[in-house]
Amino acid sequence: MSDLATRTCTSCTGALSPMDLGAAAQALAGLPGWTLAADGRALTRRWEFKGFARAVQMANLAAWLGETQGHHPDVRFGWGYCEVTFTTHAAGGLTENDLICAARLNAITAS
Repeated sequence: MSDLATRTCTSCTGALSPMDLGAAAQALAGLPGWTLAADGRALTRRWEFKGFARAVQMANLAAWLGETQGHHPDVRFGWGYCEVTFTTHAAGGLTENDLICAARLNAITAS
């Protein structure tokens, strides 16, 4: 389990600076399944399922995690899939909070 998965998000403020593309790409190396947006401002993971109910459950899990961390993802889902995207809107890009939430979601869904 990633060290990030044991950490908690910090409060987002307008003073928060986003990571540069190089730092974001390096940080992503420790987050299996996640992909970095071409501009380095967000990370996304897609889960695939054999039905709708599991996709809804995954969407609810991502929403619950976002609520507990105070850092809410963008979630898209439909029959057989759920996509979760983290970015820090207040910073205009990727921050450590996004990495923490991605690592926590990976830890929760690992089996």
